[in-house]
Amino acid sequence: MTTLDRPIRTVDYHTAGEPFRIVTAGVPELEGRRILDRRRWAKDNIDEVRRLLINEPRGHADMYGCFVTPPDDDWADLGVVFFHNEGYSTACGHGTIALVTWAIESGRITVDPGARVIPVTVDVPSGRLACEARLDADGKVDAVRFRNVPSFVLARDVTVRTSRGPVTVDIAFGGAFYATLEASSVGLGLTRAYLPQLIALQRELRPALERSVDVIHPAERDLAGIYGVIFWERLGPTEQRNITVFADGEIDRSPCGSGTSARLAVLRARGGLAIGESFRHRSLVDSVFEAWIVDEGPAVGRHPSVITEVEGSAFRTGESMFSLDPRDPLGTGFLLR
Repeated sequence: MTTLDRPIRTVDYHTAGEPFRIVTAGVPELEGRRILDRRRWAKDNIDEVRRLLINEPRGHADMYGCFVTPPDDDWADLGVVFFHNEGYSTACGHGTIALVTWAIESGRITVDPGARVIPVTVDVPSGRLACEARLDADGKVDAVRFRNVPSFVLARDVTVRTSRGPVTVDIAFGGAFYATLEASSVGLGLTRAYLPQLIALQRELRPALERSVDVIHPAERDLAGIYGVIFWERLGPTEQRNITVFADGEIDRSPCGSGTSARLAVLRARGGLAIGESFRHRSLVDSVFEAWIVDEGPAVGRHPSVITEVEGSAFRTGESMFSLDPRDPLGTGFLLR
């Protein structure tokens, strides 16, 4: 029997417009002592599930999802392994917000009657996140805030050659590594009309930057590589819009949670944001994450860091039971982009 011989059940949410497919049944428990070990095990043993749920005709090139796991120890509430069109990410802010919302709404996290703020601790591949769910008067999850792992700038003003000419970016870590650049600096805008050009440039920049810079976390070699490119524009002193293109040309419909932390690290390093100052990050679809630098963080290798918090809301969109007919010639599917 293979993993795909049984139905796979999921619950779907969106956070600020970005989909998140949570696997709730039909797969074996991921093996390994730490979340990073379980991430590696999933890649080696049940990647067919990721492909089935992400690929067309059951998903699409911009689908996102996760396997829920136990935490690393008794000090956290749950663990998670994130996946997307290319593989397995080290962090996912929108997914963390959706996961905590699901955990409370499904009863996995016990809520005391009358409670309005629920602490939830989640182990993700990049580390442990202290989260806080805020409930409305009816006991529904209104918003989730997570305190991220230390975020830092790995390199500033890195210039690489592209088909659009020389492009200069900052590289920062917010749970994953992102290149960030102002869209107008390369003649691009942040509208739907520019999406093909943004995707094309992201696909050029990732390998070019990895040839130029050792993109590896000083404390954990599994946290490596350029995950995404954040194209941003300034809307006000502490408000920006971004389109984050990550994995294999995947467009984030949300303002990108881990990417927001990376942007905060860059803004702090460049003197553009004070500790405690509220930052509004808008997406392509005009959804918003609120974020803050709450404190200076510990040095990460030789890099100063900041501790950030990001807040957003997630909403249930449905649930499904997926299966694969053994006669289906398309198998676990395909991606047209």
